[in-house]
Amino acid sequence: MVSVGVSSGGRPVGEGSGVVIDDHHIVTNAHVVGDATDSDVSVTLSDNTVKPVTIAGRDPITDLAVLTVKDAKLTPIRIATSAKVRTGQPVMAVGNPLGLEGTVTTGIVSALNRPVAASEQGAGPSVATVTNAIQTSAPINPGNSGGALVNGCGELIGINSSIATLGPGSGSIGIGFAIPSDQVSMVAQQLIRDGRARHSQLGISVADGIAARGTQQVRSAVVVSVVADSPAQRAGVKAGDHILSIDGAATTSALSLVGHVRGLPVGKQVNLLVVRDGKELTLSATLASD
Repeated sequence: MVSVGVSSGGRPVGEGSGVVIDDHHIVTNAHVVGDATDSDVSVTLSDNTVKPVTIAGRDPITDLAVLTVKDAKLTPIRIATSAKVRTGQPVMAVGNPLGLEGTVTTGIVSALNRPVAASEQGAGPSVATVTNAIQTSAPINPGNSGGALVNGCGELIGINSSIATLGPGSGSIGIGFAIPSDQVSMVAQQLIRDGRARHSQLGISVADGIAARGTQQVRSAVVVSVVADSPAQRAGVKAGDHILSIDGAATTSALSLVGHVRGLPVGKQVNLLVVRDGKELTLSATLASD
């Protein structure tokens, strides 16, 4: 675990947390780094040494960034698959809340696949960040962003990114959100290799919907429009279709579907459970790059 400091003109303007993922790379949140240049960012290691970094890449769409430390060999955290995380299991959040380095708080996994939307502001237009997050009761506060959410074995299962609040200045109310480790690993590898990340897409616009499934009414992502020659069109998706799940994971809203798709790799073939005119269909689509 490291602390991430951001300055402007030599004056501190922000701070956050970071997680060592290999010998020379640290993952944090894109909103921690913001639009800073390499010379504006530094990290403080566990032995209190301060190291300059270069920014390998940042991806506001997933709120992830990777920093490179060249003159030190770092000790990485063990990374567990977030696919095995279960609601109710104990977790710890580790980070730098309010500048208090190395702070550990405990809680449980409160929910999985919780759709969380935010808007990342930068030099250009705002970027919509949608994540199907791990929700946790472990207290998270400003400065925890980019820090680790770990399981009982100390393995990384997520990167803490945001909290729900009752208003400005309210702090933690026991509802925090972390980007799942599987998505973190997928994006971080691309940022290290290419300096940018590709994101999966189906080629549809969706809205919140309610589908008639037999005698039941169930929440869904209803298709508003389909892009020509997109994965969705080639799969046979039509406007008005209600998407209930993707590869068995429920899509109970538009944000839920977007979060699931963005968490999957480009080129993956997925099965969509669709309700059309009261009938269930399973359609197969291959995700394309945005």
